[in-house]
Amino acid sequence: MKATKLLLALTVFISGAAIAADNHDTKPLHGGVVAQAKDVDYELVSGTDKLQLYVRDHGKPADVAGMAAKVTLLTGTEKQDVQLLPVDGKLEASGSFKVAAGTKAVAAVTKGGKPVASVRFSLK
Repeated sequence: MKATKLLLALTVFISGAAIAADNHDTKPLHGGVVAQAKDVDYELVSGTDKLQLYVRDHGKPADVAGMAAKVTLLTGTEKQDVQLLPVDGKLEASGSFKVAAGTKAVAAVTKGGKPVASVRFSLK
């Protein structure tokens, strides 16, 4: 009986530690959609004339100097590739974009020409 209680207590302790270790605040700060890749939070803010990608590492804005992202937008049967470049602490592109609820987006983020992360979003 004592072994069972000990095992149960150990299981609860380990589960709690695992949950605490993955305690990222993934709330959008700029009105976009947030996704994680390699313990970094990416927030994609989409509009018909502008796409913005905010990068946060452990809750703090990451330095996007030297970064770029290629975002592929999939709306129904249409596909659009967009190149985002650093602008005022975020990655951004201006133009004409087909975004609607249900649009899927995949961002291939690079720094110095080397792959950093592939991030998937589903726009609401």
